[in-house]
Amino acid sequence: MGAPWVGHPVDDGNPPWRVRRRATVTIRRPSSMWLRSRRPVPEAGSRLVCFPHAGGPAGYYLSLLAPLSPGVEVSAVQYPGRQDRLGERPVEDLHRLADLIAAELDGVSDRPCAFFGHSYGAVVAYEVALRLAGSSGPGSGPAALYVSGSVAPSRPRPLASLPNGDAALLAELRELSGTESAVLEDPELMELLLPALRADYHARRGYLPRPGPVLDIPISALVGDGDPKVTVAEADAWREHTTAGFDLTVFPGGHFYLVEQQPDLLRLLALRQASLVSTRQAG
Repeated sequence: MGAPWVGHPVDDGNPPWRVRRRATVTIRRPSSMWLRSRRPVPEAGSRLVCFPHAGGPAGYYLSLLAPLSPGVEVSAVQYPGRQDRLGERPVEDLHRLADLIAAELDGVSDRPCAFFGHSYGAVVAYEVALRLAGSSGPGSGPAALYVSGSVAPSRPRPLASLPNGDAALLAELRELSGTESAVLEDPELMELLLPALRADYHARRGYLPRPGPVLDIPISALVGDGDPKVTVAEADAWREHTTAGFDLTVFPGGHFYLVEQQPDLLRLLALRQASLVSTRQAG
């Protein structure tokens, strides 16, 4: 059972799931069982915590956003059921997942920190930020939230639009152009990938935002102009989830615009993170 990977698969500049079967990346596993990073960056002025898309591993975002270092220390959340947590049961309830992550991240950063979530990860990041907003500890919550390729919680899509069953999941992967056909046709790889995908999509299908206060931190929404899963209007509706500042950036591209537009994405995030540092220093 399982593909003959050595170490963790690397998404080296390619869309998610375009992995080299024998490539490796060094992923640092700190005391938290949920966070991964390449290396500590004590000189970094700020921190960025990434929340992966459905079925996605932490290693993908560590590679994609690595050029932000050393000014920004990039970490990524590792959900159960993938990479070095492959043997753990994936979490099938988004609120439960957010509870578990929030418990680990409470007070985790003594520097200005922002959350970046793509697709499914955007909603997870939002729910974790909500939970941390009520904590009084230092560094308890993010100073900003970046939500990418995601419909706002206040604009839920009909359940029929979310894939249900393996055939529908595979069809969606093909539609989003994030998976090479060789991976989709490899039974060993799919045997590893499908449990996490099933769990994440199950969690997303069952997710409903709970009534209560919205965030009081700035939200930046990012979306591809050709995204088949998220319209610009649905991304813009994230403004309803904060009482602080909001901005929307539309990139050329589809659901995984962040691969083709990586340089522009990095510039945007670097500017946003520098602004967090400036605000902290001014205060």
